[in-house]
Formats: sequence, structure tokens, C-alpha cells
Amino acid sequence: MGELITLASRRSGPAGPTLATATDAYLDAHISAGAWSAGTAVKYRQTLTALTTPPRRRADAPCLPPRAALADLDTNTGRAELREVFDDRFGSLAPTTRTRHQATLSSAVTWWRGRGWLHTDPTDGWVRPKITVDRTRALTRSQVAAALGLDVDLRERTLRQLLYDTAARASEILNLNIEDLDLANKRAKVVGKGGDEEWVHWSTRTAHLLPRLIASRRRGPLFLAGRLPTRAVPTADLCPETGRARLSYRRAEEQFEADTRALAHPDASPEELADLDGWTLHQLRHSALTHEAEDGTNTPLLLARSRHASMRSLERYARPGPDAVAAHVARRDPDARRKRP
Repeated sequence: MGELITLASRRSGPAGPTLATATDAYLDAHISAGAWSAGTAVKYRQTLTALTTPPRRRADAPCLPPRAALADLDTNTGRAELREVFDDRFGSLAPTTRTRHQATLSSAVTWWRGRGWLHTDPTDGWVRPKITVDRTRALTRSQVAAALGLDVDLRERTLRQLLYDTAARASEILNLNIEDLDLANKRAKVVGKGGDEEWVHWSTRTAHLLPRLIASRRRGPLFLAGRLPTRAVPTADLCPETGRARLSYRRAEEQFEADTRALAHPDASPEELADLDGWTLHQLRHSALTHEAEDGTNTPLLLARSRHASMRSLERYARPGPDAVAAHVARRDPDARRKRP
């Protein structure tokens, strides 16, 4: 059997609480305050107790003894031992899972430092694993519904609904002026990739939102920044009535990405979400075209909607998603179709 970590020889005393006591205090403080759901509390407890409990069938695995002083983690030896145990427990897990455990430990360390039980961060310098997320793929219909149903302000709601309805590029929609809109016919004239003027069309949902967004304005950028500009802005990008500038692609993208992080990672904790990415505005265009292809929209119409120059450019958008494939297989399942006696 392997040797226990050297922290086993050290106990609490004047140095402050033990690892076990500090862990219980951290968990109890958040549970009693109602800051966590029951599921979150279970996950946090599992992570922290795993550091002081050997895994099943691995009694010789390194551990941080629960009765050791928490303050020992301020020492070089304590920091090294914490890293060894953490890597032993979680080092071989998938990046997303490993990041979740690391975020839990970091949250506990921050709380302990706030109470003066630790003076340093023993996880300082730890690099969180890179989590690769495909941010160009189409979203499912339920994901789109969730994104469009978020409780956000009118500008964001209108922009996102308009992007999905029109399947237009975000830059095209953000460059729209009020004068470009044909509200009666639910369409607008955008400047496409090659500089050509093209029509995009929207649904009744967008039609209900646009008049509220425009209000009494008669000309100028459709989507405006939330504040007055602090530097010179081209006249074409200024609203002549409010003095505000056109909403930038960067700001619109940042807001959508931040708003959708929890939707993109439903199992992540609040601490983990800070290091994860949400969805992109481009995914609304991709999703709209994919969903229309799944619904049987023919190729000429898809090309007209996407305004791609060739079918080859459209191909990756027109690929059915996993939900559509699953539904197709289910419809063709002979046992599922067989009538019951």
C-alpha cells in the first residue's frame, strides 16, 4: 500500500480549521443561504470530499487527510500535494468535467481566503484545460426557441428574431437603416456579400417587434448602441434623432454569447460558465437554413433564402441535424409503425 501524503502528520490547532471543517463550513454557508440548488450542492461536495477520500479499489491513492490543517495549503509542500491529489482524481477526465472540478476548488479557496483561513491561492498558476466547442454548428429547434425566449431587452430580442427569420448574415442586418425596411410587406433590402442589394423576409413575430423598436424614429440605423458615442462616428452610422451610433457587430456578438452560455452548457456551475463560450449570431443563420432543409424546402428556395452563389456553399447549412436524423429513423422503424392488436 502506498504512503499517505505528508499532510497526514499535521493537524489543526492555532493554524485554524481542518480541511474537513473548512469544507463543511463552505458547503453549509452556500446551502443554508439558498445560493445553490440541491444538485449543485451534491456536485460541490463530491469534488471536495474526493480530495480527502481515496477512491474505491484504490486505497493507496494519495489523499489530503481531512484532519490536516487547511493552512498547510499555504506552504509549498501543501500546494504540491494538493496538485498531486487533484491530478490523480480528475486529471484523466474530459476537459469540460475537469474544468468543473477545478472551478469548484477555486470557489472554495476564494471563500476560505475571504475568511482569513488561507493567505495564498494554492491553485494559482493552474491552467484550465482548453474546451473546444463547435461554434458554427446549427442549433436544435429547442435551443433556438430557448435563445429567442430569453428575458432580454427589446433591441436584443428583435435582432435575434430577425436574424433567425431572415437567415441573413449578422453584418447585413446590423447595417440596416430604417429607410431600408418595407414593414407592410415584412421585408428589407440588405447589401449582400458582393455589394448587391437583396431582399430578406421575416415572420409575424418580427413584424410585431420592429414597430416597437423603431418607435417614432424615421431614419438612421435600425439597431442603436445603448449609449452616446465617446469618439467620432461616421455620419452614416449616427442616428440623427437620438445622436446614438449604430450597434456594432462586436457588441451584439458579445451580448449574445454571454446571454447563451448557460443554454450552451446547462450542466455548468456559475463559476464554470465564466470560462465557457455561448453561441454565436452566425449560428442563428445556420440554424434557420438547416431547419428549412429539414422541413423539405427545395434547393432553389434555400439558395434564395441563403443568397449563396452556389449549392456547394449551401451544403454545410443544408445538412439535417441529429434531431432530424433521429426522427427520420423513428418514422422508418417498422416495429414502431406496426399496429397493436
